[in-house]
Amino acid sequence: MSKLRLVIGNKNYSSWSLRAWLYLELSGVSFEEERIALFRGDFRERIARYSPAGRVPVLVELPEGEGGGGDVDGDDAPICVWDSWAIIEHVRERFEGMALDWPRAPAARAEARAIAAEMHAGFGALRQQMPFNVRARRKIDPRGDAALWRDVERVREIVVGCRERHLHQGRWLYGDLSIADVMYAPVALRLLSYQVELRGVLADWVHAINLLPAVARWVAAAEAEREQIPEIDELRADALVSLG
Repeated sequence: MSKLRLVIGNKNYSSWSLRAWLYLELSGVSFEEERIALFRGDFRERIARYSPAGRVPVLVELPEGEGGGGDVDGDDAPICVWDSWAIIEHVRERFEGMALDWPRAPAARAEARAIAAEMHAGFGALRQQMPFNVRARRKIDPRGDAALWRDVERVREIVVGCRERHLHQGRWLYGDLSIADVMYAPVALRLLSYQVELRGVLADWVHAINLLPAVARWVAAAEAEREQIPEIDELRADALVSLG
């Protein structure tokens, strides 16, 4: 069986890394982890070995027997998959029947893919003004900015709508835990980091995400990291870098 390596950024700052990592963890797939601190030293050189996009995360599928530190160049190069959603779909296909999936019902599955795509491509104001920062505990009132408020209210609309329609089926967006929950999990942590007012089924879902053992392990590792990105920690609007 091939060996999987997931290349991620800082657990405190990289929400897209969290999505791919959480999906693998929740699927019970065995993998090794390589962390490259964002925007530090040889970050560009190291990530370029895996991803032409120069971003994390990247899933590397190493041939059976490949060593942990092997090069990725040449005709026998491992499979490299970058972008969280691409990683999720690759693992879902490779471990069919084992990996966490989309909802089963056709209508729910279609909607889940749509809201995941919406998260993948949108919510720019939320990403910029409430950057992913697990260690942060800072009060932000999203009503102070129209674009940010629209993004937060859209998240609320999605979560509340999904939960209310599937409440009798389980505690997650579509009853059972699915890829949709993974795609929205970093937003749950953002809402906690920036102390956004939570109530009702939105609060229940956010806290359920936070209580997942895999999420708890990610949060503990993020809090133990020592690297800092001042643009994020200080919310310097003139210099913020969107990390997803």
